[in-house]
Amino acid sequence: MDTAPSNPLPPCPVGPDSLIAIKRQQTNPARWNGANWAAFAVALRAAEVELLESLAACGAFATDAGGTAYGMPHGVVIARDARQISNLLKTAQEHGVPVTVRGGGLTTEGESVAFGGVLLDMTGMSRVKSIDAAALTVRTECGIFWHSLAEELRREGLDYLSAPLNLTSTVGGSLNVGGIDVNSPRLGCSADQAVALQVVTPTGDIVECSETERADLFQRVILGYGQFGVITEATLKVRRYTPLRMHYFYYSSLRTAVEDLQILDRNDASDYSGILTIMDSAVNLLVAFDSDEREAAFNAKWRARLRGHGEFGFALRAIPRYALRPWKWPEALYLWQRKRQLFPEFRRPEYLRDGLMHDRTVVFSRAVWKFWGSRQMVIPDLATSAEKFIKAVERGNAVCRKYFPYYTLYCVGIKLRGDHKPHYEMSCIPPDATGWAYGCEFEPVMDRVYSRDHLQSFKNEIYDIGVNLGASYYRFGGMMKGYIRRALGDEVVDRHLAMKRKADPAMILNRDVIF
Repeated sequence: MDTAPSNPLPPCPVGPDSLIAIKRQQTNPARWNGANWAAFAVALRAAEVELLESLAACGAFATDAGGTAYGMPHGVVIARDARQISNLLKTAQEHGVPVTVRGGGLTTEGESVAFGGVLLDMTGMSRVKSIDAAALTVRTECGIFWHSLAEELRREGLDYLSAPLNLTSTVGGSLNVGGIDVNSPRLGCSADQAVALQVVTPTGDIVECSETERADLFQRVILGYGQFGVITEATLKVRRYTPLRMHYFYYSSLRTAVEDLQILDRNDASDYSGILTIMDSAVNLLVAFDSDEREAAFNAKWRARLRGHGEFGFALRAIPRYALRPWKWPEALYLWQRKRQLFPEFRRPEYLRDGLMHDRTVVFSRAVWKFWGSRQMVIPDLATSAEKFIKAVERGNAVCRKYFPYYTLYCVGIKLRGDHKPHYEMSCIPPDATGWAYGCEFEPVMDRVYSRDHLQSFKNEIYDIGVNLGASYYRFGGMMKGYIRRALGDEVVDRHLAMKRKADPAMILNRDVIF
């Protein structure tokens, strides 16, 4: 007699084979088969939602910044307001049509690529609603790019608190994944700056939430990878605008540079800090200040304790090192050429006056894309507790050396909220971190077009380090999905999966990113 249950649970969508011999060679998930699309399109237009189905409209969103995951939506909706998005999600639930939300498209694992269904382009919602200079808050639509928000704030003598290094990302995208900058060691990630949100739930409810109002939804949406709602508006904390003064310290040892970075963070010795490298040959510790008083205190107490050198001192030490190693002369030539190209970008006179950088949003965003952007981009990352970070960086650096002749590492600390666990439980913040978490991005400088198998193998080795160390990751899309149970554990994943199924009965919102 057949004793199978009459209503078996659907198969687990979170890497069901991730614990045993998982296959890790495919970035793209299977394309949605288009069931009910015609009826859905009719119903959506009846709900007064404009749906674009032309090849040109769909093709504009075929890939993301990574350039390795490709997919085509059946149709595109440009976000206009919360009511329109509500109608879209209600109709999608009814017809079982997947909806993929896209902001700046800066994902690298296919998270914002629609493999069928609807692509919801949030950049149509890019208005600043209000600025409260007295309360130091701004209310903004979440499809706005950070550099556009910064321009609006500057007119009022204000600035954002913490935003991603690349300002061509959107506010909503950053709140979903974290948003980390060189002031994150003092101010936390971008998501920590959110005071209140307007969210459209997967079933189409338009909800206002905060730490005190619908706190359960607020905690799920922040750092939630788009699984529990579409963030349409946000109230963010801001600050008074100040230019900053940058200091650069150069190292030939990753370990020494990271140790110095962590000393600065633990002692609140700078306003901004981070590490940017050219391979492991030229390690640059960036230290910056908003005020003369803070800079003077650093110079008096901490500057002499740092083991890095100025540009000239570093060059004096590098010359004999390379002179005695002729097989490394091509590397030395690359370092010199990179310096000639990159340094003027950080010292453009229209943004740097009297030694003060007046618009880091432009300077850093310009440099990021000009010198690190390419046709392909893979940026696997590791996020660990402070205690594990040096080991993670050194092991990841060895993997970079194995696969690519040229690469860069970007390392930064993230100050954690005291009550961070509900927000950070299934995110890039590792579960064992206290006080600070630390993240490192491992980014090849693409000197040629690499096969997807080569790039995938590289990413696999970085992610395996994370599993081994009990770390977490910033990007959860594409092939990363198979690691989620291994990284976070069955209990956490199953609990969030149950919440997802309750909040999103048809499992249509941003599928294949995590669930």
